[in-house]
Amino acid sequence: MAAGGGGGGDRRRDNDMVPLAALIRRELRSEKAEKTIVRYGCAAQSKKGEDYFLVKTDCQRVAGNPSSTFFVFAIFDGHNGNAAAIFARDNLLSHIMGAIPRGLGKEEWIHALPRALVAGFVKTDKEFQMKGQTSGTTATFVIIDGWTITVASVGDSRCILDANGGEVSLLTVDHRLEENVEERERVTASGGEVGRLSIMGGTEIGPLRCWPGGLCLSRSIGDMDVGEFIVPIPHVKQVKLSTTGGRLIIASDGIWDALPSETAANCCRGLPAELAARQVVKEALRTRGLKDDTTCIVVDIIPPTDSVVELPSPPKESNKLNCLGFRKKSRDSSNKLAKKLSAVGVVEELFEEGSAMLAERLGHESSSSHSYSSLFKCAICQVELAPFEGISVHAGSIFSTSSKPWEGPFLCADCRKKKDAMEGKRPSGVKVP
Repeated sequence: MAAGGGGGGDRRRDNDMVPLAALIRRELRSEKAEKTIVRYGCAAQSKKGEDYFLVKTDCQRVAGNPSSTFFVFAIFDGHNGNAAAIFARDNLLSHIMGAIPRGLGKEEWIHALPRALVAGFVKTDKEFQMKGQTSGTTATFVIIDGWTITVASVGDSRCILDANGGEVSLLTVDHRLEENVEERERVTASGGEVGRLSIMGGTEIGPLRCWPGGLCLSRSIGDMDVGEFIVPIPHVKQVKLSTTGGRLIIASDGIWDALPSETAANCCRGLPAELAARQVVKEALRTRGLKDDTTCIVVDIIPPTDSVVELPSPPKESNKLNCLGFRKKSRDSSNKLAKKLSAVGVVEELFEEGSAMLAERLGHESSSSHSYSSLFKCAICQVELAPFEGISVHAGSIFSTSSKPWEGPFLCADCRKKKDAMEGKRPSGVKVP
């Protein structure tokens, strides 16, 4: 069939498409040194029925190409009901994947993940709040692609890395107002009030909370009755393991309120992943009892040549948390609260960012960078935008010298309102009966 002469727009879209066979060949070449074995185990004890988890072992960057398989593990610790945790479990992954352009090679795909995670978290929060329900949830979301681990988190669930050799490090940042000074300052600057619960006589008890609402976390998904300065923008950390592999322990605060990170790693060393998850839960219950929902996922990332899982034996007695060091491949994180790691050569840091400012997290793009996101889609909800309909995420006051409203990414009007509310630029908090 002859092509018509007036299909310039169609030709542009056709040229952006990459044939499946070409993608598969590209993936096969890049995957040779990236093969890993991933084994996992889950364990849980329920107190309130608000913990949920997600395990997906059959995700593919390129549909129909088994060599592009990646793994997803996530924990959602709900509060004020379980609706937000269930909604995030069922929708967050698809929202993240929807924010990644098609036709990317592996390295481009991995590079696009941090931004897509931010967009996916915000879209999930926005959609859940539209339901008018007041529950909320933490979210710790882990994507494993070969030796590369990408972790996005809001709240106080946690993911630790126990690298072969016995080194333990945090891949998440706790967003508890009690411990996180930077988050307290951000919440109060955006219009929230931080303080403890007052009882009769003016006595203050319990952890620091944000008012209205009384939430002790500064970031979550949901919580529409608290105020939109409680943001869903995740801390994201992306690292690449050496080919010796390592173990991840992903758990809700029912574990971490009972066990320090190193204790959790030590108590299950030498055990296969399934038994290790059970042992971590058992140790937490032995230490503190069942005072909260307690959920743990253990994931082992193993070189393919290992026919037997070689896990590190318990190290000699130590009272201090051993930390790994990352070789920097990108600029230093602005989030100084993240654990700094010290043993160079075990893990390479690819990316880390914890800012709660959406413009910083979505970055800049020009017409030359359209391969990472369409200029005609909202960067958050992915709704199609008519020409000149979108509002730049960088648009601000006309008196601002840093504002670049002609640069993308762009937001639809609804997502721009969401951005402004999270930054305290309009009244926030939804009145609910």
